[in-house]
Amino acid sequence: MSFLRVRDLTVTFSRPGKPPVRAVDGVSFDVASGQTVGIVGESGSGKSVTSLAVMRLLPARNVRVTGSIMLGDQELLTLPARQMRDVRGRDVAMIFQDPMTSLNPVVTVGRQLVEVIVRHDRKSTTAARHDAIALLDRVGIPDPVRRLREYPHQLSGGMRQRVMIAMAIACRPRLLIADEPTTALDVTIQAQILDLLRDLVEESGSALVMITHDLGVVAGLCEQVHVMYSGRIVESAPAAGLFARPAHPYTDGLLRSIPRIDDDHHGRLHTIRGSVRDVVAWEHGCAFQPRCDHAVDACLGGPPPVLDLSDGPPRQVRCPRPMNQPAPAPGTDRREVSA
Repeated sequence: MSFLRVRDLTVTFSRPGKPPVRAVDGVSFDVASGQTVGIVGESGSGKSVTSLAVMRLLPARNVRVTGSIMLGDQELLTLPARQMRDVRGRDVAMIFQDPMTSLNPVVTVGRQLVEVIVRHDRKSTTAARHDAIALLDRVGIPDPVRRLREYPHQLSGGMRQRVMIAMAIACRPRLLIADEPTTALDVTIQAQILDLLRDLVEESGSALVMITHDLGVVAGLCEQVHVMYSGRIVESAPAAGLFARPAHPYTDGLLRSIPRIDDDHHGRLHTIRGSVRDVVAWEHGCAFQPRCDHAVDACLGGPPPVLDLSDGPPRQVRCPRPMNQPAPAPGTDRREVSA
């Protein structure tokens, strides 16, 4: 059973004197307890805005959020602000992309971590401090007693990210959202952070939503993958199936843009022409059409269909001409589902 159910989530930003921008456009996905789900796409595809909408952390002014976000049996979009503050940290927590800007630079690491524990676990400051030391030790920070007295700028990038993880797991949330947790970290530290997240999910049984543009991270960590482009999910598939047979041309382009150690051709890497600004409004066709090498007339003229490709685990693609798929058996056809 799904623990998080997002249905038809739409986020629209209003700008004085300019047309509104729909950053997230009808996104739907599920996350089950103990499951690791990846949300992948280029910068500007709507990944981080989706996560901020789930956390109810978008600004109140000039932003309109519609749809449904069910966490267990609670509808988060209509939950009063005071109750939502109780949900954050206790039931769902987020590891932000840049710990240097997410941590308060003028407050010690210990005070920030202790505050989370006191707020949600209702413990004394002394008991919370003991828990904070144990948390820093758990995430691999050496000499945690001394680190509690230090400020964020006194820690390395990897240590700051570990502090963010410690704060996120302090109250044992059932859902953890990690927004680009390995950005700007060197490869060795990236591997350590990913191993840490994997271990935490296995130990606690929490669900994890990994938001990233790094398909290598997805391959090593996620079970289910949602690929976003221009505010919509264009492909959803189990990780193994997506890497073996990408169905959407955008997913295929992302995968072919990655260097492979088993490539004997040593040719130039594939590039996706154009930029994320080269889009078609979804109402008029596939947003990826101006950059797609496989575009056909059916890509324009109306919203692209969402096809169900699954003969086993759920798999869907928003494309009139899926790639790398076996032909349907005689007398059958791919089922179109609601967009």
